[in-house]
Amino acid sequence: MDPKKAHHVGVLVFDEMKMLDLSGPAEVFSEANRYGANYRLSIVSVDGTPVRTSIGLQVPVDTDAASAPAFDTLLVTGGDLLPGRLVDPNLSAAASRLAATAGRVASICTGAFILAAAGLLDGRRATTHWQHTASLARGYPSTRVEPDALYVKDGTLYTSAGVTAGIDLALALLEEDHGPGLTRDVARSLVVYMQRPGGQSQFSASLQGPAPRTPVLRQIQDMVQTEPTADHSLNALATRARVSPRHLTRMFRTEVGTTPMKYVERSSRTPPGRSRPCRGTAPDRPRSAPARWWRS
Repeated sequence: MDPKKAHHVGVLVFDEMKMLDLSGPAEVFSEANRYGANYRLSIVSVDGTPVRTSIGLQVPVDTDAASAPAFDTLLVTGGDLLPGRLVDPNLSAAASRLAATAGRVASICTGAFILAAAGLLDGRRATTHWQHTASLARGYPSTRVEPDALYVKDGTLYTSAGVTAGIDLALALLEEDHGPGLTRDVARSLVVYMQRPGGQSQFSASLQGPAPRTPVLRQIQDMVQTEPTADHSLNALATRARVSPRHLTRMFRTEVGTTPMKYVERSSRTPPGRSRPCRGTAPDRPRSAPARWWRS
């Protein structure tokens, strides 16, 4: 990717879209500009009018779909109402028109339903929010839905899981463009984990059982999930919790419904929803101020 040439990112939005589907990836690309990337954002709606998001915030747009230029990357946002009703034909037509000239196309969360309605997922691998993967598979049987994927790449077409997975997908796109070094810097700056592999489960083992009431148990669960290679023997966990191994086992049985060791074993079998944090002390890159994040 030529760093001197702006990489034009178009984001298709609509009324009741999920705000984080827009702001999450946008912040990734914006922060990347501080480290030497050159992304340019345009927000697009079907007819060029502002849209109101899921939190009631009105978002101005730059252009309508018919007048939009060819984008290097097209992002299609999602919304809570998409899985439960037919996609507006004007919205799917706009996605189809924009995708036809885009270098690569990506949907965030339930934005996959828009791509599917436009026929862009026919015969392709895809994912969406875990609560709606079954609906996507039923509604569009020609799409090969991968329910446990955090994001899926099929050629130049990408789909992500729910909401914050859009940040993971944006980081993956960033790494394709600029490599792991800059991507790691962006992840550190945004205080998020370095991108999670696309094949991981969308929800961790700690979210599949009852949430413990005791804070120290929640801390132990987080530690097991975020540091999978650390020493998670019963004695080590008990030491961290500052209780005896017997008492820790009793607490796990009461509040989690299993033993500490069975919990650790289950976590190692089920890909965690979070990867290890970025490590190392790579030197900071010079930051430009202000960031070059232009709206067209």
